[in-house]
Amino acid sequence: MDITQQNGVEEHNCTQHYEVLQELGDCYTSVGNYAQAQRCYEKAASLGPDEAGPYVGLGVVALQQELFDDAEIAFRVACRLDPGSAKAYTGLAMVSQQKKDYQQAFELYMKSLELDSDNITALLGLFQTSCQMGSFAKIIHYLRVYLNMHPGDTSVMFSLAALYTKQNQFEQSQKILLDILALDPANQEAANLLEEVEHSLAQGSHTQT
Repeated sequence: MDITQQNGVEEHNCTQHYEVLQELGDCYTSVGNYAQAQRCYEKAASLGPDEAGPYVGLGVVALQQELFDDAEIAFRVACRLDPGSAKAYTGLAMVSQQKKDYQQAFELYMKSLELDSDNITALLGLFQTSCQMGSFAKIIHYLRVYLNMHPGDTSVMFSLAALYTKQNQFEQSQKILLDILALDPANQEAANLLEEVEHSLAQGSHTQT
């Protein structure tokens, strides 16, 4: 085997080893073993120094442990390595949200959704920060885009119905809530909100007569 072939094999092995470590880190994170996850991500980062993935992982681990400054540093490194990483921007947004910087969180969630409109974590984060800030027009657009791709997602449907209610758009809210209850008749949250919405609609019709 000549040097070129040997280098190719070593590179292939490194790539495989990097991917295994990255997946192991994700597995340890999902079961809450953050110390082990951190070790895997750090090894993965040393094998793939130009990859954003391990830094996103390290950011998530720090975020779960409420080490917000460490999380922010890791997510910023991930953004620098991959400016198109929706997950890295979502992570930064979550850090800003935890620090109660809702305007910054809102902008970062928006950036994340521009990169990946299918990102449910960013979508629900944007919903929460919109509620904190009282600005709903943009989030309504993204919720509708998401529902076009996932028409039966009742949690997102409920978020949209709640926003329409806040905007006093009761007829739109009523339609979505009836759709939720057709999909999930036992959904108590939707039933309670529908009762409020129909009460508001009845009051509106009384006012007009």
